[in-house]
Amino acid sequence: MKYAHIVRAIFLERPNRFIAIVDIQGQRETVHVKNTGRCKELLIPGTEVILEKSDNPARKTAYDLVCVYKGHRLINMDSAAPNQAAAEWIREGGLFPEKVSVTTEKTFGNSRFDIYAESEKRKAFIEVKGVTLEENGVVRFPDAPTIRGVKHVEELIQCLEEGYEAYLLLVIQMEQVLRFEPNWKTHQAFGRALVKAQQAGVKILARECIVTPDEMKINSKVPVFLEESSE
Repeated sequence: MKYAHIVRAIFLERPNRFIAIVDIQGQRETVHVKNTGRCKELLIPGTEVILEKSDNPARKTAYDLVCVYKGHRLINMDSAAPNQAAAEWIREGGLFPEKVSVTTEKTFGNSRFDIYAESEKRKAFIEVKGVTLEENGVVRFPDAPTIRGVKHVEELIQCLEEGYEAYLLLVIQMEQVLRFEPNWKTHQAFGRALVKAQQAGVKILARECIVTPDEMKINSKVPVFLEESSE
């Protein structure tokens, strides 16, 4: 997935989870943050960020904050990007060998999953989670407790029981990471839900992305480690 009208800026502060104050060539600007997560380890005053300028003149904010530099590493922090990139990747044959039709936001019972893929050979539900939390090359999810995330994982098991394939796709919104782990310290219940789902037959997949200021594209596999940790 690609962005248009990219602008570089310096992050100054985040008054609330929806907006940030940035410096664009010496001018203070209020911008929309396309991620309501905490992202405290990313949005540090003085950090360079990437904005996308909106083409909607009626908007209150003219820019969306979509990427941030963490040292030399560029991290996409747009919460909408993982689903878009995943749908493109699956349509292009990244997940299944045969051509599949892809539907987004597909309802199953009382649930709604990010992607449904179907061919003559398979019917699969795929839930997508974007991952931006990184430390020493190890990426973790979630960065805050997520009851909704646990519910999604448990519902994937129900899909299996109804005869569908079920996948949890962790889209790592950066390059060159070592492995994925559940964030046991932040939300133990999510980690245990992943272990339970894997044991039931849900495929837990992690893929890192090629990230540039104007694009994010799913790339190579990342090892998934689900062993419980007390760290």
